[in-house]
Amino acid sequence: MPRGGFPGGAPGGLAGGMPGGMPPGGFPGGSGQTGGRAGANGMGGLLNASTPSAEVVAALRADASSYRWAAATVGSQNAAGLQLGSGEPVMPIGGFNGSDPSPTLDEFKGYVASGDIHYFMGGGGFRGQNGGGNSGNEISSWVQANFTQVSIGGTTMYDLTQPLSTAGTAS
Repeated sequence: MPRGGFPGGAPGGLAGGMPGGMPPGGFPGGSGQTGGRAGANGMGGLLNASTPSAEVVAALRADASSYRWAAATVGSQNAAGLQLGSGEPVMPIGGFNGSDPSPTLDEFKGYVASGDIHYFMGGGGFRGQNGGGNSGNEISSWVQANFTQVSIGGTTMYDLTQPLSTAGTAS
């Protein structure tokens, strides 16, 4: 048996691909490179998680130690992109695509009332990709109706420390 461990394998390892399998790169003629940017506003890697702009990263990092979560957004893919890009904790609302009932609207209101979350990311590429479910939609609607919208680096964000009115945050 050759040094690569498989009959017909490349000496010293699997650099030549597995026998009978795909060559390096995953397809005939492949370069062996994976990931990369899918466009100007996102990266192709982690299930198309978006990469936040430098301005959004700066906003999430500002006073982040004062909050349990620097931001919240619908869907774990969106939260992952924000968290990986900023290095700060981000609450994923509704699980993978925003359809799981976690947290509920009442639980989310409690986190906001306790000052645990600074921003809600409501657009600019950080919206639930499949529209979200009831919990994600309810939370998004409540935030939009009750908090100040800001645009940072072309991304729509809601500052959960700036209610439109003190009466509105209780509804």
